[in-house]
Amino acid sequence: MKKTSVLLAERHPALVESIRDLLETLFETVIMVSDEKSLIETLDRFDPDMVLVDLALSVTQVQNVAELLHRHDPELKFIVLSTIEGRDVMERCKSSGASGYIMKRSSFQNLIKAVKAVQNGGTYFSIDSDIRE
Repeated sequence: MKKTSVLLAERHPALVESIRDLLETLFETVIMVSDEKSLIETLDRFDPDMVLVDLALSVTQVQNVAELLHRHDPELKFIVLSTIEGRDVMERCKSSGASGYIMKRSSFQNLIKAVKAVQNGGTYFSIDSDIRE
């Protein structure tokens, strides 16, 4: 059985704890970071199977964290966590290589659906009740 790992890049400690608990039921290893430098170093060092990333994570040299991740590794599977409901922002993340986009306020059930869809080679883009898989 292949070991599975996920990297959670999130700035908000309260959210990190609740998401980490959920991710530990879906992955063997959960790695957490809270800034761009740690994100890149951890990607290079551990090569996780998937990344869940806060869209508001500050990045340099590019427009957003989705673009940073895609430039770093075009094959990387990552789900963007956001507080922004706009379809245009979701579409920019998708065109930047994201495998998924989900609202932070979504239920954990939607997060599980997103992770499983991406693990199975699919995508999951949701702004509230608007879901495309």
